[in-house]
Amino acid sequence: MDVIALLGTGTMGTAIGRRLLATGQQHLTVWNRTPARTDPLVAAGARAAATPAEAVRDADLVITMLTDAAAVGEVLYGVDGAAGALRPGTHLVEMSTIGPRALAELVGRLPAGVPLVDAPVAGSAGAAQAGRLVVLAGGTEAAVERVTPMLELLGTVRRCGGSGRGAALKLVLNTALVTAVAATADALAVAEAVGVDRRTAIEALAAGPLGGAVTRATAKDAAFAVALAAKDARLALDALDGVPAPVLTATASVLAAAPHPDEDIAVLTGVHRMDVASHDKEQP
Repeated sequence: MDVIALLGTGTMGTAIGRRLLATGQQHLTVWNRTPARTDPLVAAGARAAATPAEAVRDADLVITMLTDAAAVGEVLYGVDGAAGALRPGTHLVEMSTIGPRALAELVGRLPAGVPLVDAPVAGSAGAAQAGRLVVLAGGTEAAVERVTPMLELLGTVRRCGGSGRGAALKLVLNTALVTAVAATADALAVAEAVGVDRRTAIEALAAGPLGGAVTRATAKDAAFAVALAAKDARLALDALDGVPAPVLTATASVLAAAPHPDEDIAVLTGVHRMDVASHDKEQP
């Protein structure tokens, strides 16, 4: 059985750790900048490490699930960073959403003999714990093949091509998600302005072209913070290199100005979980 190190035990990292432990992964070491956030996984059978370097020293596979590219760089290359402790043959699985440019920079700095697979996911914490994520895997064929058994514990693995292709597809998916949720918010604002009650509007929208966004906005176990969505929108705009994207640009502005950056993106719509009991499915 592989020895796995998990760097980052926020909402998604903890859910991934729980899933690995629940599926019989007996050798899981975890690290988080705030040590107390590893407690639930330690209680479930993981071992906590004091530093990223300590966490990865004996690992066969290392998972990073962190906020952004700056956090990934700090954890790998900062004081007591993981990169210097990685052994040749250890595979790094980068599951954060950082975009293909930042990923390419990480690949260029890794020690020799340490392959990287970019494997961001579609799905939220509930899907992770249930093993229903869609994992967008990019990297060499050999590297992806090596880590696939572990990734399949988390859900369906979609092989996207070479290094950075998983990170690229994740930007495409998140662009669609954040713009669709913002469009749902606008549609509900119009409904209020013209006197259509919220339940009727949501039910009608759920049966129309924004159905996926409405399902996502009313999911009970979703957790995609506005601040993270804003970060992903900025990544997508940066990737465009000035190519006009007025809808994404407007959505990025809405996300940046949202008053509750730590809440799920559904807060943009003002839809409360109890509003629509019939739309409890989770949207990956």
